[in-house]
Amino acid sequence: MPDNAPLTEAQLRELATELRSLRDELENQLALIAPSTRPVTLDQQAVGRVSRIDAIAQQEMDSARQKHSSERLRAVLVALSRVDSGDYGYCQQCDEPIGCGRLAAKPETPLCLACQQQNESG
Repeated sequence: MPDNAPLTEAQLRELATELRSLRDELENQLALIAPSTRPVTLDQQAVGRVSRIDAIAQQEMDSARQKHSSERLRAVLVALSRVDSGDYGYCQQCDEPIGCGRLAAKPETPLCLACQQQNESG
């Protein structure tokens, strides 16, 4: 089957299951990250200067991870809504089928490879 063919029912079910699993994983990850993204206290007595700098660096990394996970979760939720509406598997830009291989690698992707490349280059 060509990679640009519409998804079969079996492929759609498998990808929808993957999306739901990814949603749950991201929600759990965000719940675990949340406490470590709170501001680091300025109490120099409780935490030494070097430890405080390490804590701030860790907080910044966790904040970046939280942002990335939140953005990916939003994309997964949009993809799941497209599954429900029957639009999943079609490019949001050109309305052509997105290749199953591309969706297997990144099930939340909204664009076919050609449109993604066009957006990145222009």
